[in-house]
Amino acid sequence: MTKKFTNQNTTYREELINSIETDFVFSQKPINRFKIVDVSDGKINLDKNQKINQLNEQINSIKNCNLNQFPQNIFLGNGNLDSSIMIISGAPGVEEVKSGDIFRGETGELLQKMLLSINIKSKNIYSTYAINFRPPEDRKPTTQEIKRYSGFLKEHISIINPKIVILFGSTAMESVTGINTRISNERGKWKEIILINKTYPLMVTFNPSYLIRFPENKKYSWEDLKKIKQKIMDLKIEI
Repeated sequence: MTKKFTNQNTTYREELINSIETDFVFSQKPINRFKIVDVSDGKINLDKNQKINQLNEQINSIKNCNLNQFPQNIFLGNGNLDSSIMIISGAPGVEEVKSGDIFRGETGELLQKMLLSINIKSKNIYSTYAINFRPPEDRKPTTQEIKRYSGFLKEHISIINPKIVILFGSTAMESVTGINTRISNERGKWKEIILINKTYPLMVTFNPSYLIRFPENKKYSWEDLKKIKQKIMDLKIEI
């Protein structure tokens, strides 16, 4: 007769757990600890449009902010909500305020040319700003203002859930990454940000408005765009 050995420690552990909680299920399968359930406001699986509308209301309700005191519309985002590519610039300017739309005027035209150079049509991606209101006299947003809107921008990224994020300019870079050094030291390098247990690849490059003033730097932007194109190919993204 063969004596059957049992693991007494396992038996004791099960008895102890069962004496505390009766609903434990033992399984050899690995546990997925990164499953995220959206339970905000008691609702589950709100679609992107609803979440964007909620975000819009949150930003419009910001108090004690110098940027939203003037009578102007909020500039939240535009484009394909399900796009794999999300582009973020600094803040709207006078041309955007006149038209009521994002990325207009000479800056918008150059941006479209930059994207088309790597076969990306602006209508197929999602575009937004780090700051959702035009700063007075088109000044650069302060660090305090960038921090105030940073949380909303990161929530915005999570809602869109892109596969690649492109940051145009130092304001967008600081808002998403917290880096406030010279953009020339950071551009052209793939970075990552983790939001709600998901990693998003980031590319920092010059803002088109900067390139209009300093066109000699377009050659560096072209190098950045080629890296973005390669990443799109590597990830097999269809745009």
